Amino acid sequence: MNQLIADLVRQIARHALRDGLHQTAIPELCFRRASAESEPTHTLNMPSLYIIAQGSKTVTFVEESHLCDSAKYMVASVHLPVIGRITQASPQSPYLSLQLALSPDVLVDISRKSSSQKRGETGRGVLVNPSSSSLLDAILRLVNLLDSPTDMEILAPLYIREIFYRVLQGEQGALIRQFAVIGSYAQGISNAIHMINRDYSKPLVIEALANKVSMNPTTFHKHFKRVTGMSPLQYQKVIRLQSARRLMLTEGFDAASAAFRVGYESPSQFNREYARLFGRPPMRDINYLRDIEFNNG
Repeated sequence: MNQLIADLVRQIARHALRDGLHQTAIPELCFRRASAESEPTHTLNMPSLYIIAQGSKTVTFVEESHLCDSAKYMVASVHLPVIGRITQASPQSPYLSLQLALSPDVLVDISRKSSSQKRGETGRGVLVNPSSSSLLDAILRLVNLLDSPTDMEILAPLYIREIFYRVLQGEQGALIRQFAVIGSYAQGISNAIHMINRDYSKPLVIEALANKVSMNPTTFHKHFKRVTGMSPLQYQKVIRLQSARRLMLTEGFDAASAAFRVGYESPSQFNREYARLFGRPPMRDINYLRDIEFNNG
């Protein structure tokens, strides 16, 4: 495994020469590089496999905190708000990681051909497991395809399929597989999460949302909290606040305009809930983030 990790570090470093996020010629695959430790950062994890090749990071998900490094991999089965903090990085030994987008169609197809398609236990939407040499070998072969463009179109889908097959065979694969089992509670919650993210600015009616995923409100609430660690209304609030933060930071919205855009009717309520989540009132937070970006740039 040590040699596989060393090869992965070398390849990511070649393709990610500067700090930041780097898309690749394989649409599902991107790299991240950072030359310094970071402060806690609120992000919305996409359904993906995350591998850290060099350095380390803590990921906090509701009340749970995980230390991720090259010995582990993380899977987000659904869109989930997390707090990430890079804890080991330097210019000489930068933080290097990759993200491989999770394909629902691939998971469904693998699950159909596996030994178990039964409705099982619903678990957390974020899982951290020990890496294996078979998983790292498949990932390295996928990354190496970036140097073989003529092979990429044919082989990349096969390697991605193998990678997620290895993930589903892993320690907590059964919990991940539930999100691909037709009619499972986990898949219903995944569909509900997609609808909330699509329509987060609209009022959330729990009974209507539960009905759309064929659950009664009590069952829906129980399984939603089991997957996300929060209630549907709490989840929507975090998505709204993160979206408002992005609007202010990247599109120049003022606090009141951002609040109305994401669905708040009361700017004062928005300010209170924003400060509670991010630790500072909206515009002071945005100025702080811009100062950090300026100093690091």
